[in-house]
Amino acid sequence: MSQLVDTIVATASATDRGLVTGDPQAPQRQAWAQVHKQARQVAHGLVADGLRPGGSVALLAAEPAWIAPAVQGVWLAGGSVTMLHQPTPRTQLADWVRDTLRALDLVGADVVLLDTSFAAVAAELAGHRVRYRMLADMIGTAGTAGTSDTAADATVVPVPTGEHDIALLQLTSGTTALPKAVRITHGNLLANIVAMAERGHLDPGEDVMMSWLPLFHDMGMIAFMALPMTLGLELVKLTPGDFLGAPLVWPTLLARFSVTITGAPNFGYALLRKQLATVQDPAAFDLSALRIALNGAEPIDEAVVRGLAEAGARFGLRSDCMLAAYGLAEATLAVSAASPSGGLRVDVVDSARLDAGVAAPAEPGSATRTFSRLGMPLRGVKVAVLGPDGTRLGERQIGELMVRGESVTPGYLTVEGPVDAHDEEGWLHTGDLGYLADGEVVVCGRSKDVIIMAGRNIYPTDIERAAASVDGVRAGNVAAVRIDAGSRREGFAIVLESRYAGDTDAELALSRQVVAQVIEAVDARPVTVRVVPPGSLSKTPSGKLRRAEAAMHLAAGQTAAGTPEPSVSAV
Repeated sequence: MSQLVDTIVATASATDRGLVTGDPQAPQRQAWAQVHKQARQVAHGLVADGLRPGGSVALLAAEPAWIAPAVQGVWLAGGSVTMLHQPTPRTQLADWVRDTLRALDLVGADVVLLDTSFAAVAAELAGHRVRYRMLADMIGTAGTAGTSDTAADATVVPVPTGEHDIALLQLTSGTTALPKAVRITHGNLLANIVAMAERGHLDPGEDVMMSWLPLFHDMGMIAFMALPMTLGLELVKLTPGDFLGAPLVWPTLLARFSVTITGAPNFGYALLRKQLATVQDPAAFDLSALRIALNGAEPIDEAVVRGLAEAGARFGLRSDCMLAAYGLAEATLAVSAASPSGGLRVDVVDSARLDAGVAAPAEPGSATRTFSRLGMPLRGVKVAVLGPDGTRLGERQIGELMVRGESVTPGYLTVEGPVDAHDEEGWLHTGDLGYLADGEVVVCGRSKDVIIMAGRNIYPTDIERAAASVDGVRAGNVAAVRIDAGSRREGFAIVLESRYAGDTDAELALSRQVVAQVIEAVDARPVTVRVVPPGSLSKTPSGKLRRAEAAMHLAAGQTAAGTPEPSVSAV
């Protein structure tokens, strides 16, 4: 049996901690032992249906109370799990079905497990000859222990698994038309879980975790489901819809359950800051128990972190609770992370030297740029920096980040078959540009995203951050797009969401403010600014902006300033 499965089974019988789910106003709790009992029923049903060791199971579910036993049950049955991306209110059903069928074909799914939220798509799947099972038929009501876990079931599961067997096929974020899945083994998964627990000094008997992150994204699934389920931490789990529908439910539950660990991308903390600022009563929340607020999955804005600390101070929020991290699906989740209680640390570097590929500490009076320090690599993970000529670079030299280690995937599944993820020396090339500062990882941006102007490297995230600082621009909904304006010099445009879209005078005023902020931040002027209504910019299922599709908003037409649009190519 793999160590992952052994640990999950042992945890179920050794702890009284568990999973809290359901309506935020009426939470339901079940111990991990109850989740395990349901998982055995799922596993028994899968094996009885003919799932072979190493078989692939896809899961389409929204509620954590269904997802937890389903995922664990697949592992007990010896299979691999693929979390299918869920449709959003803006998703066209036909497009979602097409993409889902592609994903199912990619991973070779033997069966799809559905919770009651997706009962309506069962007929659609059946119409395409996709086998499915309703979880309600396998375990009854989510959040309650079933009755079919007999002694006979115990002879069937767990099915023997090894460290190199696949536990998770993590679908990529979908920035291209062709699907791809990262292969995460049992060994990969446990190694990353243990390393994260070690870095965070997690205490299963004391720590309480809480998250609203989607479970089809690696940060939600690994950090806020697989980890607490494996090690036996208390977990309070909401859906993204719970949070987005009423953002103050986040601090409400942080206070109610004395949560010590939470996590979100930067945009989540930006929204939390704004929401806390609207609360007049300082006794509304007690956030003093929170010791780790994990910030990852997208660039970290130090202004957002400072603003959150200021807004949260009235409620006892510790100013040093922010924990910056760097991760990618190919490393299971986490590559590096800061130590708890250190707060966000920022690297201030010389702008001129940065353009030359060196992140030198800034001298007094010099023009500067800032990047968040993302901590030391976790135990079992190594990080190196590669130059454009293929040479290994030293400290503070900027190049492509490479990773290798116990939690790094053996490779991908693609439409053309399995693909190795490593070079001949065993390194995975991340495509991220960055450097090491005193051994800590610093990420500058994606190599494919860099805008080169007059020999300078300009990172879209710096442009987007500056634009988002303007009042009226929706945080997390700004895209910098590289363009070809008819000359040899590269340029960029900005597409942003705002409630002022459609009001010509307001758009013009907003655009001028954005241009001024961007020039101040990166010393370069955007060719144009396009203001679009809220909800216009397309995002991946994990919430990242699709810059390629943002470029479509710069098609033939007029900008807010009335100038013709240039031809465009996505950053």
